Amino acid sequence: MSVISKLMEATEADTDVLRRLNSDGDDFKKFREVDFTFKCGSKDKAETVAGFLDDFQYGKSSVLIEEEQYIVQLLIDMPVTQNILLCVSGFMTCIAELYNVEIDGWGCIAQNGK
Repeated sequence: MSVISKLMEATEADTDVLRRLNSDGDDFKKFREVDFTFKCGSKDKAETVAGFLDDFQYGKSSVLIEEEQYIVQLLIDMPVTQNILLCVSGFMTCIAELYNVEIDGWGCIAQNGK
């Protein structure tokens, strides 16, 4: 799959998540911890990806092992307005492509102003 196809697919999936957050009454402008995850084929690959993310201060990364799979979890404190979220998610898709790993999406807790 080409990078453009991956970006288009990610945009569609991201917009679906934003719609669900909207149905939960989310205030998209509120900052919250957003969790991006990358699936990596080896510990070395995971450490390389995490090192890149940390070196350039894109967020706080951790290497985890889930079900015998190396995962890089990146936490970013940010709002999730559509334009900001789609830009960051698209950039993470490009990083995954650069390092030949799989981006496994993002998640956050709805912030509804309460």
